[in-house]
Formats: sequence, structure tokens, C-alpha cells
Amino acid sequence: MTTRPITAGVDGTSESLAALAWAGREAVRRGLPLRVVHAWQWQPHEAITVDRDGQARWAREALAEAARGVAERHPELEVTTELVEGHPVESLVGAAEHAEMLVLGSRGHGVVVGFLLGSVGQQVLVESPRPVVFVRAEDSPAAEAAGREVVVGQHGSPQDSADVLRFAFETAAARGAALRAVRAWTLPPLYAYSPGSLRLLDEAGGLEPYEKNALAEALQPWRERFPDVPVTQHVEMGSAGQVLLSVAGRAQLMVVGRRAHRTAVGARIGSVAHGVLHHAHCPVAVVPHE
Repeated sequence: MTTRPITAGVDGTSESLAALAWAGREAVRRGLPLRVVHAWQWQPHEAITVDRDGQARWAREALAEAARGVAERHPELEVTTELVEGHPVESLVGAAEHAEMLVLGSRGHGVVVGFLLGSVGQQVLVESPRPVVFVRAEDSPAAEAAGREVVVGQHGSPQDSADVLRFAFETAAARGAALRAVRAWTLPPLYAYSPGSLRLLDEAGGLEPYEKNALAEALQPWRERFPDVPVTQHVEMGSAGQVLLSVAGRAQLMVVGRRAHRTAVGARIGSVAHGVLHHAHCPVAVVPHE
């Protein structure tokens, strides 16, 4: 079986260097190689006197320096580099296809930065077939200290959330961390009730017990697979984004799922992932699922 590396995208910004540092630590914990990718495009401009070869040389040097820094911090880590010339979205999505996860820098409270200006970050997130982790510039190893949890949002059926829960449990196990599984619920409109749904609610004893049972059912196979991971089940009434952000202060990592929503103006991520990405202060992993 081919070993997938953890891949970090770098562009010289402080956010991307923090993402690289995070990726290096995670690769060591998981016993995986690290691949450092820099995507660039030559854009001639009258105010820039450096030619195409000069810009390529700068890109190679910046990539080598970034990789050298993480290799010096982790001498046991296998580190490779890749300089990709092409559109940033296509380059990063292509790198993600062969990775365990793609790790990128994020400013939070706004757009993703560097080579992910404007809509590029959202496009990478929507099109990536693998989890994408966003890391802020102020992230540090101290944030991964014992006592902070891996927080994961669970929604829908066990099948709907399997990929998200797998990622969260694997990460918690690699870190020796506890996991908090969060399921938020709201009162459905009256027209949403059907004889079948009313029967299920009656059997469960009400809405809140029903939601607790649903979360326990989704977690059960992963608790059996990762018996050493302490798990807290957190069921709360409210919007999923608000409930997740209410516990973000105790998280060393937040894990959420995403489905891409394609509209006439382009692809969009869901409101929960969008809110957590912009307002959580810890790294955020966004896991694609069908």
C-alpha cells in the first residue's frame, strides 16, 4: 500500500510557515513523510524587472529554505519538495490528491492568504478530494498541550459522518488527546414532522434523547476501533456553527465536514465550515464527504 505524505503548501507568508510547522509535527506523530509544495505563476509586469528564470529561482530558493527549516527541527522526518508552475487552485488540488491531508495557512476572520487570495482558497477547499487543514500564523506547539481536545462536529447518519469521525479519531489517537464529539440540534418546523419521524421521536423519548442516541450510534464503531481515545459526547440545542464555536476555546484542533454547494456564481462551502474557519482560533480541518 502506498504511503500518502502530509503535504504543506508554502508561499513565504507567516501563515504558510506556521502551516508547514504544524504539518511537520503532525507528520512525525503519524510516522508519515512530509511534502512541501510551492505553487507559482510567472506574471510579467513593467514594475518587476526580474524575468521568468529569475522568478523561478526565487521560488526554488524560498521552497528550499522552508523545507530546510522543518527538516532541521525534525531530523528523523523524511522531507521532499515540489515546485509547481501553474494555476494555484489546480496545483494545490493536484497535490492534495496524493496526500493524506493538505495543510495551508489561514488568516481567519477573512480570506485565506498568500497564493490563496480571493476565491482561490475556497476553490481549493471545495475541490480537494482530501482533508484540508487551515493554520493561523500564531499557531504554536504549546496549543497542542495535554488537556486541549480534538473537537469534531457530527451531523446526520453514521454513514454521513464516517470520514469526518475517522479523521478526528485518528488525529486524537496520534496526539494522545481526548475527543469531544459535538452534535447540535434545532426544533424542526411543524411541516417537517411525518408519521415515521414522530414514531422515532416517541421511541427515543423526545428530541434531545433522539439526538443523543444518534450521536452515540455514530461514535460507536470508532470508539471500538480507538478504545484508548477518551470521548465526551456533547449534544446541545442551537445552530451547529454557534455550538462548535462555543467549545472552540478548549480545542487544539477542530474537525468539520463539508459538502460543496455549486451555485450560479461558483462553488461554496457550507455555513458551518465557513463560520468555524473564520472564527475559531485553533487549526481547523475540513474533511470532504459525499
